[in-house]
Amino acid sequence: MTLLQLMLTFFYVGIFTIGGGLVAITLMYGPIVEGGLISSEQFYNMVAISESTPGPIGINMATYIGYQLYGVAGGIATTAATVLPSLLIIMIIARFFNRFQEKPLVKAAFTGLRPATSGMVLVATVQVFVIAILNIPAFRETGQLPQLVRLPPAAFYLLACILLFKTKISPIAVVAAGALFGILFL
Repeated sequence: MTLLQLMLTFFYVGIFTIGGGLVAITLMYGPIVEGGLISSEQFYNMVAISESTPGPIGINMATYIGYQLYGVAGGIATTAATVLPSLLIIMIIARFFNRFQEKPLVKAAFTGLRPATSGMVLVATVQVFVIAILNIPAFRETGQLPQLVRLPPAAFYLLACILLFKTKISPIAVVAAGALFGILFL
């Protein structure tokens, strides 16, 4: 894939990312991983790093992938390509929104986007969970159920859920601990 094709891919991701960065991950996976540019494991490692660093995850992923494939120029190009559709769309919407916000069709469109966005976020969440917690290749080789779950990440996930739901610990602290766990143990 040329740099221009990669930019067009991220422009596409930027156009159809409605609902946040996890939706962007779902849209990136096909052309980037299934297109053979990087492996699934590399992709989800990039997801983990992008979630742990400041900024929107979709932009972080675009920058990281562009940099990995084409260096600094690739990182800048993919970031710009990802942001440009949103910038253009917001400028157009801002210009005309007051005239159309009460129209039934506009209200219906926004109502329809909510469940679609929720579904795309759910897909991305399940994909990240499966890669991080489940050991599908080992299970396929052995067929034994105990081989299916990666115990250290599963234990960390369970502990993080308990801490987040039963204490007042900051989610930022849990994300930082998860990044440290991944660096030290995976």
